[in-house]
Amino acid sequence: MKELAKVFDPKSIEDRIYNSWVDGGYFHAKDKGDKKTFTVVIPPPNVTGVLHMGHGLNNTLQDILVRYKRMDGYEALWMPGTDHAGIATQHVVEKKLKAEGTNRHKLGREAFVKRTWQVKEEHHRVITSQLKKIGASLDWERERFTLDEGLSKAVKEVFVSMYKEGLIYRGKYIINYCPRCGTALANDEVEYEEKDGHLWHIKYQFKGTDEFLIIATTRPETLLGDTAVAINPDDERYKNVPSDTLILPLVGRELKLIRDRYVAMDFGTGALKVTPAHDPNDFMLAGKYDLEKINILNPDGTINDNAPAAYRGLDRLAARDKVVADLEAQGLLVQKDKHRHQVGHCYRCNEVVEPYYSDQWFVKMQPLADKALAAVKDGSIKLYPDRWVGVYNHWLSTIKDWCISRQLWWGHRIPVWYCACGEIICEKEAPAKCPKCGGTDLKQDEDVLDTWFSSWLWPFSTLGWPDKTEALKRFYPTDVLVTAYDIIFFWVARMIMAGLHFMKEVPFKDVYLHGLVRDKSGRKMSKSLGNGIDPLETIDEYGADAFRFTLAFLTSMGQDVLLDKEMFKIGFKFANKIWNSTRYIFSYLDDSYKADDAFDEKGRWILSRLANAVKQVRAGLDGYRYDEAAQALYQFYWNDFCDWYIELSKKDLKSDNAAVKNRTMTVLLTVLRESLKLMHPFMPYISEEIWSTVGDGKPLIITAMPVFTAAQVDASAEKKFALMQDIVQAIRNAKANFTIPREKKMHVTLRSSDAAWKSVFDAYRGDIAIFAVTEELVFESAGERKDGAFVKVLEGGEVNVDLTGIVDMKAERARLEKEKTALAADLAATKKKLANENFVSRAKPDAVETERRKEREFSEKIARIDDVLGAL
Repeated sequence: MKELAKVFDPKSIEDRIYNSWVDGGYFHAKDKGDKKTFTVVIPPPNVTGVLHMGHGLNNTLQDILVRYKRMDGYEALWMPGTDHAGIATQHVVEKKLKAEGTNRHKLGREAFVKRTWQVKEEHHRVITSQLKKIGASLDWERERFTLDEGLSKAVKEVFVSMYKEGLIYRGKYIINYCPRCGTALANDEVEYEEKDGHLWHIKYQFKGTDEFLIIATTRPETLLGDTAVAINPDDERYKNVPSDTLILPLVGRELKLIRDRYVAMDFGTGALKVTPAHDPNDFMLAGKYDLEKINILNPDGTINDNAPAAYRGLDRLAARDKVVADLEAQGLLVQKDKHRHQVGHCYRCNEVVEPYYSDQWFVKMQPLADKALAAVKDGSIKLYPDRWVGVYNHWLSTIKDWCISRQLWWGHRIPVWYCACGEIICEKEAPAKCPKCGGTDLKQDEDVLDTWFSSWLWPFSTLGWPDKTEALKRFYPTDVLVTAYDIIFFWVARMIMAGLHFMKEVPFKDVYLHGLVRDKSGRKMSKSLGNGIDPLETIDEYGADAFRFTLAFLTSMGQDVLLDKEMFKIGFKFANKIWNSTRYIFSYLDDSYKADDAFDEKGRWILSRLANAVKQVRAGLDGYRYDEAAQALYQFYWNDFCDWYIELSKKDLKSDNAAVKNRTMTVLLTVLRESLKLMHPFMPYISEEIWSTVGDGKPLIITAMPVFTAAQVDASAEKKFALMQDIVQAIRNAKANFTIPREKKMHVTLRSSDAAWKSVFDAYRGDIAIFAVTEELVFESAGERKDGAFVKVLEGGEVNVDLTGIVDMKAERARLEKEKTALAADLAATKKKLANENFVSRAKPDAVETERRKEREFSEKIARIDDVLGAL
């Protein structure tokens, strides 16, 4: 048998074991076969950088499921791949070019795209190596990229077919626009932040009079594009206006006064400037009242030629300052108020987004959304946790058409060509000539498609669609999507729509939406806060198994994961416990060992606990309750097996009786082997390494997962052992409560008239004496309690620990009462602080959490003192 190193060193085994899995082809799922299938598609990481802790969590959770199902007899496919991430990747490359003193326009489209492919390859290598470090058992033979040839074919197929169905159209609409990225954004790519701003009150003169209407706006520069002013017809302030025409300040353009109940009478002055090309609500009013739409912005955010000459070429914010200054100079600025409001920012570069009137391509969403709503409602797709159903339903019920065109060079170029005759040609491949006039001077649309337009096809395009491949036939629909809840709209809902529309079937049966990784104070991890945790650094320090197990241990359904680097010691210590306990077992294993399954009661107890652990781990993983599965495994192996059974085994392993030694060693090896199988999805490296010494010759990754066997449960053995544990714990607590050294031998009396107690005493008397360190352990079925004893009442009997001559009971009671009084005062002060709304809302999160922790600690200490006082 191979000997284990004295100290567990993850670095010495991880790369070797991972390569052995790859070389053995264990990650590859076969297109043909009789096995049931289990399919997961990876949420493709963007090729813009390294993986962060959110990726670490997401891919760990997926791999746990995939390894579990692979061991459970499924043909398990975990589809790998990366996303071209249009805006984000182009932004990275443009920053590099800027540092080199050039830009994409100087470089040209073809050269720029070539340069971006190079950046993609660099980042892809890093991402792939990181996933391997985590232990991700991805089917690397099938790896896809959202811009690869096959996925490009799928994107063209979808665009052209939807265009011909009338589900994709081109129109001049107001959209969200990022001047820094130079592209349109979908509604859900805009992130809103509350910002301090101003509300400027401006005079608009009624035509032919000396009277004015005062409007209030947060964006005075946009008045250059005003084409109307609106008031509410029910507003008594404006019942008798002198004219229905106003003159636009600084510009001189005549503006129509319109009356519409859309106008909020309680905002500002109740009079609204209408700028259809730069406000989505004004855009709707323009359609209703046939107003002109004047765009005043260039694509780079500067003022264009539709504005007076004095403002042309100015950046929008510089133009704001000049407009305000000019209004003030002309006596048209009434006042400027502080105003806090929601401001939209680009989700990639954080630039303030502008509503912008331009030609864009859109997908009609409502026909697709209706089917996606029905799929969740009828149970075809289940969301975990189900509280996300309401959010999902609301978004799809109020969905707007999806703007899919982006003014970028990196991405899927829109498969549309324009002819000088006005014909628009939409085809999968470039047409040779115009079908209308026969002309050959055709120009392809300059825009590319939104990144999510390729991502929403991911579950079936990665399997070969639109071709009817064996992989598509066997592995679609997939089984579960594991992703963070923050992209439920960007990606999850759209994939459901695409799957139902093109495959006529849901893309997955379950969606597990895990929380976000935050720091221990609940703050989002970010570079600016300096609170991020690097997954690779963590793995380097603690090992991949510790990394994975800790994340699973802390991932509670529906909750964000609050993480501190120190927390990875949970998995690190557990891995060392597994290693050291195995070395202990091996130290007693020699050539004389012969398997013997004539198990005694202790053996039946630990095998019964093992059966329950199998049941709990499987139930946890089947229900996506990773924390419950990991904690059940931890509790069983560390507490039941190591702390109790292995300790009990020491006496037997040193016995001169060969039968006793063989029987005990059989139990130890049986539990170790089954535990390694349970551990493997969480801790694949250490479990595979140890398995190579005690397994059956087949790699653990493809060994069958344990199945719960009711016949292995021994309720009687468990009940007796649990009572023995309670007795030992009561004696240990008595020592701890009075700071008596654990090794101090005590006189203990068990008092009970219950036959079960006598049975436990007879069976485990020697074990109790060893575990609790007693000098004398006696059993009484009757009699009175002795003075000076600490008494712990349990079901059916009581434990009396003699403290005579060790503890002054009167003095101890007085000390405890005094301590309790002080703690009660501290608790009251803390509760008062937490009841203060000003403190909770204004103090730093760390300070509030400190007070909450103190509240818990004070309450627990008081409860413990009450318990001790009751036992004296």
